Amino acid sequence: MKILLTVLDGLGGLPVKYGKTELELAKTPNLDRLATESALGLHIPVDVGITPGSGPGHLGLFGYDPLEVEIGRGVLEALGLGLEVRETDIAVRGNYATVRYEGNTPVVVDRRAGRIPTEENRRITQRLSEEISEIDGARIILAPGMEHRFALILRFESPLPPGSEKIRDTDPQKTGESPLPAVGENEDAEKIARIVNRFIEQASEILRDESQANYILLRGFSRRPDIPTFKERFNLKSCCIATYPMYRGLASLAGMEIIKPEGWSIEDEISSLEKEWDNYEFFFLHIKKTDSYGEDGNWKGKVSVIEEFDSLLPKILELKPDVLAITGDHSTPSVLKGHSWHPVPLLIKSPYVLGGTCERFTERECLKGEIGIIPAKKIMNLLRANALLIPKFGA
Repeated sequence: MKILLTVLDGLGGLPVKYGKTELELAKTPNLDRLATESALGLHIPVDVGITPGSGPGHLGLFGYDPLEVEIGRGVLEALGLGLEVRETDIAVRGNYATVRYEGNTPVVVDRRAGRIPTEENRRITQRLSEEISEIDGARIILAPGMEHRFALILRFESPLPPGSEKIRDTDPQKTGESPLPAVGENEDAEKIARIVNRFIEQASEILRDESQANYILLRGFSRRPDIPTFKERFNLKSCCIATYPMYRGLASLAGMEIIKPEGWSIEDEISSLEKEWDNYEFFFLHIKKTDSYGEDGNWKGKVSVIEEFDSLLPKILELKPDVLAITGDHSTPSVLKGHSWHPVPLLIKSPYVLGGTCERFTERECLKGEIGIIPAKKIMNLLRANALLIPKFGA
């Protein structure tokens, strides 16, 4: 039995031109043909009116209740980059940023440092690692991510008191403002925050001569949670195929095996899927750039990624998955330049769906579908039911 969950990150949108969303503007003959014979609907990632982060959005897709299981962004980023996260650690997600100085006060010019090349990220992270290894008893562990992203682990000699990770982000979330200081929300967290602020001070001095990545912004202070694995919950041998570290981290936390594509393109990811097809029962295939372009407000870029995926969809269909789901973890409308609370399009193809209710795979067409609007945490039940893996309930 083969179940394939394909996630186009930030898939859902709002009208951007001619009253149409990115999905409606995209030319998607393969998705539309598939939609006519599939079950369509919409899912709500967390709850009505709640804008989810990528972590909660994916937790729901994996069958966990995101209101009950909280996984911090820092842990996801660190795990995705291959770092070990111990019970003595606090993990943080970092952005290299561009600031200008007004006197001695930094002001954010670009929160993502122009999305510097990943190779440049590696050089800068190596530079910081060589010059900062320990602060006030906390070991400093850094790992470069893609483009402007990196992960930071503060490792202590013994486990920390509960709540020590409750530290506010230093990213002001907008340009033209100064980075925020790390502030602990309790006495134990404040002790850690002082170490964080010392790290930021030292790092900013080291990076001051860099042309783009001359500052760091930190968010997602978190510790590793204890949750049941995907295998324990669903008894499926599973794997994750994703290019971005955070999504590999989330899948790793759920107990999925990680398959790293040889390249960064959608085609490279599908090639990995083809190579691993005989080795697993459940596949999580993640496509990132739909979300990236949405956050940039680039609706044309988002349309182009949707069209690229559509052109490669026949390669996926040739594998003949028993159950195929195509959806997103949340909506990222280009007009909002960020995540939103809007329900997310969902398609499920199996021999056991009604089909014939929709003509295209779009937000408006999904409203007509047989699935209706459901919580994301129920999707795994639907996938397993369509794979005939859920026994009859009751006599």
